[in-house]
Amino acid sequence: MEQRPFGPVPRAVAVIGQGTWYIDDARRPTAVAALRRGLDLGMTHVDTAEMYGDAETVVGEAIAERRDAVFLVSKVIPSNASRAGTVAACERSLARLRTDRLDCYLLHWPGSHPLEDTFAAFERLREQGKILSWGVSNFDVPQLETAWKAGGEGRMACNQVLYHLEERAIEHAVQPWCEAHGVAVVAYSPFGHGSFPSPHTPGGRLLESIAANHGATARQVALRFLVRRPSTFTIPKASSPEHAADNAGAGALALTDAEFARLDAAFPRGPRPRRLPML
Repeated sequence: MEQRPFGPVPRAVAVIGQGTWYIDDARRPTAVAALRRGLDLGMTHVDTAEMYGDAETVVGEAIAERRDAVFLVSKVIPSNASRAGTVAACERSLARLRTDRLDCYLLHWPGSHPLEDTFAAFERLREQGKILSWGVSNFDVPQLETAWKAGGEGRMACNQVLYHLEERAIEHAVQPWCEAHGVAVVAYSPFGHGSFPSPHTPGGRLLESIAANHGATARQVALRFLVRRPSTFTIPKASSPEHAADNAGAGALALTDAEFARLDAAFPRGPRPRRLPML
């Protein structure tokens, strides 16, 4: 699996990782097996959150005895993101994950607690070795600017954002800002939220055609398009080992410039929205 530098974190991270939103909807043994299959195939970037129900406990079981091979990410919800609340939330996540540290800890979306307090808690946790880096999620450019000042230059590792073929809003300003500041972009819901292009649509037929040229699948083509820029990672969810293997297959896929251009035309990014889309 291809790995890339992850913001200022002194470690290369798998460009295609594993998301866990709704993973607890699957049978637990199947969900654990899916995550372990992904790890076997190099998808060692595992993302979860305190908001994701039992996902953290599923992840904890899946990574048992192989924690050191995983780049583990979790998130604090904004209502818990006071100075003391962030520390307490992190402790709870660590317990559910059965680990002593997170490789990266994120503020899930902008909230009402001052960023200075949240980031001070992140820094306290980092000094204690309970997190190794920190970042944000669902932040638009004005919010990124505020976070950059509140947290200190060069400390923010990533911004996790909604990004898929039919939702490319981040390309207008968020992705360029992150690239200019050395902040990794992590694409969540890379297949859309239950709305992957149908093979009966023009875009879906193009995905199938390009996939056939490479002995790949349409979803692998979609993932490779999203990570075409060196700043960007993605975290597709898989609820079965077979789906995990399919996602991992995108790591070795090499599309041509012409194919990227055809996909770009078939799935135009559209005008910049007034607000950054999020789920």
